[in-house]
Order: sequence, then C-alpha cells, then structure tokens
Amino acid sequence: MSYDCDVIVAGGGPAGSAAAAWLARAGHRVMLFERDRFPRFHIGESLLASVNDVLTAIGADDLVRQAGFPQKWGATFMTGDGRVERYADFSIAPDVPAPQTWQVPRATFDHLLLRHAAASGVDVRERHRVLDVAFDDGGVTATVQPLDDGELPQTVRAQAIVDASGRGSLLSRKFDLRIDEPRLANLAVFSHYAGVPRPEGRRGGDIRIVAREDLGWFWLIPISGELMSVGVVLPRTAARALHGIEPGTLLERTIADTPAVARLLASARREWPVRVEKDFSFGSRAYAGDRWVLAGDAGSFLDPVFSTGVAIALESGLEAAQAVADGLAASDLSVRRFRRFARRQRARYRSFRRFVLGFYTAEFRDLFFVEEPPRRMFRSMITIFAGYWRPTLATRVWVALFFLLVRLQRWVRFAPRLAPDAGSIHESTTASR
Repeated sequence: MSYDCDVIVAGGGPAGSAAAAWLARAGHRVMLFERDRFPRFHIGESLLASVNDVLTAIGADDLVRQAGFPQKWGATFMTGDGRVERYADFSIAPDVPAPQTWQVPRATFDHLLLRHAAASGVDVRERHRVLDVAFDDGGVTATVQPLDDGELPQTVRAQAIVDASGRGSLLSRKFDLRIDEPRLANLAVFSHYAGVPRPEGRRGGDIRIVAREDLGWFWLIPISGELMSVGVVLPRTAARALHGIEPGTLLERTIADTPAVARLLASARREWPVRVEKDFSFGSRAYAGDRWVLAGDAGSFLDPVFSTGVAIALESGLEAAQAVADGLAASDLSVRRFRRFARRQRARYRSFRRFVLGFYTAEFRDLFFVEEPPRRMFRSMITIFAGYWRPTLATRVWVALFFLLVRLQRWVRFAPRLAPDAGSIHESTTASR
C-alpha cells in the first residue's frame, strides 16, 4: 500500500514539533501541517524543570540552552498585600534531577522547536490547515488546505496521525471528546510590560504568582531582559462582578487593587496590547483511537497557575511519538496499542488538576502560606510544581497528607485564615479528587 508518509502531525506548536522531531529522528517519514506562519504570538511563557527531559530526548536541549532565554529556578508565591512570600526553589525538591529551566517568549521558542523538527527531517508545511481526516483499515487520509496562493485542497495518505492542533483540536471536535471544567471557567487578561523590577541574582528569572483575595491571582514572568509578561486570572464569580469593563481598564483596575502588584508595576510601561482568554480548562473523553492520538492542548489544557501548559504539551508530544513508533514497529495501530499512552495522559491531567482546583480554595491557600510549612511536605509539593507529576512513593505520601490537611482546614481551621472568610469559590472537596 502506498503512503505519502508514515505519520501526519497536525499542528506545529511544542507538542507537534516534539512528536514530529522524535519520530523523524527515529527514522520515520513525517509530514507536519501548521495553519500559521511562525513565529507567531502565544501565551504560556513559563517552563517547568521536567521539560529538560523532553528537550534532551528530541535533541533540542543545546538549542534551547544557547537561545539566551531568562533562566528559571523556581517560583515565588505572594499574598496580595505582599506580606507573605513562599519561594519554591526547584533545586530543593527531592525528585528533580535538573532544576534549572527557562522563561520563553513563545513566538521565539515555538519557532525554534519547529525549525528543529525540520532540521531533524520532518517535512514541515506552514500555512497548511488539516480540514478533515478519514480513517480506514489501511490508513489515514487527511484533507489539507494550503492557505496561500489560492491552491486547492490536497489529500495526504499516512499510517497514523498525531493531532497536536491545539484547543480547537480537529479530532476532538470530530469525535466530540472535549470535557469542559466548569469549576475552572476562568478569565485571563494579560499584556507585556517594561520597567518592572526584578529580584537580584538567580531569582531574577523566576515567575512570581500573586494571590488575590477574590481567589484570583496574578502572574509576572520575565520573558526577556526588558519585558515582563503580566496577567491576572479571575474565577467566574470575580469576573462576573467586573463584566462589561474594557480589557485594558480591567487589567489596570485589578493591578491597582492588588497592592503587591501595584507596587511592582508603579513605574512600568505597558508595551503590548491587552489580550483576553476565557474558559480555557478542559479534559478529554479519549486520548487515542485506531490510528490516532491526541497531544498537547488537543487533548487537554489546565488553568496556568502552575505553568503546566508547555510541560504537558512537550511530554505528551514525546509520548505520542513513542506510542505511534511502537505501533508502527508492531504493525498494530489500534486503540488497544495506545492504552498505556492514554492512561498516562489522563493520570497526568488528574494529578495537576488536583493542585489547580485546590489553589482556588481558601483552605489550600491558608495552608500553603502558613508561616512555617513542614519542610518535607513543602519540598514534596515543589516536586510537582517542577512538573514531576509521578514522583517517588515518599513524595506522594507527603502530598496526600497536604491535601488531607486542606480538607480538614475547612472544618477545623488549625491554620489562620489568609483571606476574608467569604468561602471558597470552588468546592474544597474537589481539591483531593
């Protein structure tokens, strides 16, 4: 049977580029179709330490290391008034082999990975959109629309497809797979600023997370020597109270009523337009089927409070490539062959989801910002914050104990209340699911 390639990859973001690069370096013929022309803007600029493993696996670690991105060694969590700071240094976590990672302008980072895929032997075609995919016993036929020069749609034949086409996932829509997260129906408003002061030394490249009393939060991410990505995420209840306000005004208002952020941005200048995203958390009913797998945002996406987006994209892209390669080697690309891959995607999503849901409860924050957190427990949580969602048994026990205390805090309150006692926006019981 004749094929144009072994594997089609739909989407050239981190998930698609990682999948395509690994497959090509393993000797497979890969065609990657990306609807945009890179570089292009994308949010999600803070990486986790776990991405180092993926970059090494696809041979892109030296490229990223030499790109000059700001180094990230951890994260600083702050209360809205700036009274409490909780520094999460990846280097003290017990299960993190390489703690240093990066803050990245996504336009530059994504373009670097896409070029790396092409250099690895991938047939990369930008400004090509995959319109539809048909499956049969012998393979996959994709209908691809070139978006320049008025060309007609073309068909491409392959043995399998990796859908890494982002939140608008081609196959998720085709098979109705998306599961929205109503408890995370949040609103993000963000821009880039210059003139924001940074800590001295190694911590100067770290992300700062500032918790608001309405259970929303700010991020401040240094993405270059001059620019800071600044954004606020508001839960549905808080966003509803501010409905109808123009995005630029909304961002400035939330900065002004968050004292720690207002002080940091007192002399800053906004350098980019204000952008908005909403209702961006979702999972999937399935992550694989006969001759197809989902990777990155095509499968799931979580609220960015713990910066999991790019980490999940890269890891799932690598795992998608490895699963498809195993299937090609065994001449078996059925859904049964992809069961282990699907289980890992679901387990990773649930592991991070527990922390994200927890962060939007008062009880989680009460314990997280306590004056003297138990050292071993806190170090175990940093392991998860660094992206290592399946750590050692000892670390998992300490994390489970923390979430048990979060449950008890709702009734016993053995830690002082951090914010006014208005209750949690999300049911605190969801934090332990």
